[in-house]
Amino acid sequence: MIRYKINVYEELAKRGYNTYRLKKDGLVPSQTVTNLKNGKMVNMDTLGKICVMLRCQPGDIIESVITDEEKIKFF
Repeated sequence: MIRYKINVYEELAKRGYNTYRLKKDGLVPSQTVTNLKNGKMVNMDTLGKICVMLRCQPGDIIESVITDEEKIKFF
């Protein structure tokens, strides 16, 4: 399972990327802003944009956590 290590929306807001700016400047689609607020995953293109805005790498934002179900299925 892939999950966020940080609250992406809060981190963007700290850098001045609030909802208004994200939508007004067309940085990410409106639905993506909603997904970020709700902690839902975004696509790789959006993750790349977020990395640029936060000046970080994908590994600073997301992590892979192996669940028991995944262990049973894939190991």
